[in-house]
Amino acid sequence: MNYHRYYSIDVVNGPGTRCTLFVAGCVHQCRGCYNKSTWSLNSGCLFTQELEDQIIHDLQNKEIKRQGLSLSGGDPLHPQNVPTILKLVQRVKNECDAKDIWLWTGYKLDELTAQQQAVLAHIDVLIDGKFVQDLADPKLIWRGSSNQVVHHLHQK
Repeated sequence: MNYHRYYSIDVVNGPGTRCTLFVAGCVHQCRGCYNKSTWSLNSGCLFTQELEDQIIHDLQNKEIKRQGLSLSGGDPLHPQNVPTILKLVQRVKNECDAKDIWLWTGYKLDELTAQQQAVLAHIDVLIDGKFVQDLADPKLIWRGSSNQVVHHLHQK
């Protein structure tokens, strides 16, 4: 899997202070997307074990408390990203006590394959649906267009 950007401290992509990873690869290619540079699977940098370890370290940091991890892109649920994303979210849940995981995808909840659904068992909030420019609304919280749905999968 490739990624474009990792923010060890982020206050925009989900509630509280978070770590945020923007992955590469998106089949949806929505008109008006603000992250077009992430569409190609081959763009960005290789996601390494060192970066995975850094994310865990940052989430465990006691000096700068983070509420959780946000996964965006591109699309974390792109079929080629799913194995790495699944490994990452499993590790976060196993090693980072009480951290929540938010994930944005262009896929709809009822469209997910079994492999994509396996990721859902480990995340707390899923924001699904393609960005639709004609339905864009800057007043929406955590989503760009009104067709997108915020699913609270696991309550803390």
